[in-house]
Amino acid sequence: MSKKFVCALSGGAVLLLALSGCGDDNDAKVNDWAKTFCGDIKPDVEKINSATAAIDKQTADTSKPAEVQKTDSKAFQDLSTAYKGLAQSLDKAGAPPVDNGEDIKKDVVRELNASSASYAQLKKTVDGLDTSNQAKFADGLKDVAAQLAKISRGSNAALNKLQSGDVAKAMKNQKNCQKASPSPSVPNASPST
Repeated sequence: MSKKFVCALSGGAVLLLALSGCGDDNDAKVNDWAKTFCGDIKPDVEKINSATAAIDKQTADTSKPAEVQKTDSKAFQDLSTAYKGLAQSLDKAGAPPVDNGEDIKKDVVRELNASSASYAQLKKTVDGLDTSNQAKFADGLKDVAAQLAKISRGSNAALNKLQSGDVAKAMKNQKNCQKASPSPSVPNASPST
């Protein structure tokens, strides 16, 4: 599996978790909103972390194409479910109480739902790869990695909109929105037969 593949996957999860900002936010409405949203996303963040870790673990030199396929398929299904859950949590929390909050919420929800659908499509793509032919499988993974990079860019741009200004500061103070651990390592490996 390629470095780009794992890096693209872990990028979305890390962006969601690696919130930055400094100082205290005294705006009670923004803090309450962040508490509601961040309090609801823990299961989805855990799914993203687990899926990313599973893919990272499967990138060892000894991984066989069928093992990689099985792991990636489950991971993409979990990611699809998790991103849909994040969209639902944001919808449930409502618009952040900031300028253009409703537009920000709509954009982020739309992008998270699109990411969910894209991960579901990646699952189908991975499920269809030929694991009996190493070269074809590796080529298929390259295509998957390219698609994954597009998904990550869209998700990251949307989440950046949400994680700015007062909202980022408020989210930083919520345990479920803080970075829990560093991103997975990216070994230099490809599946072998």
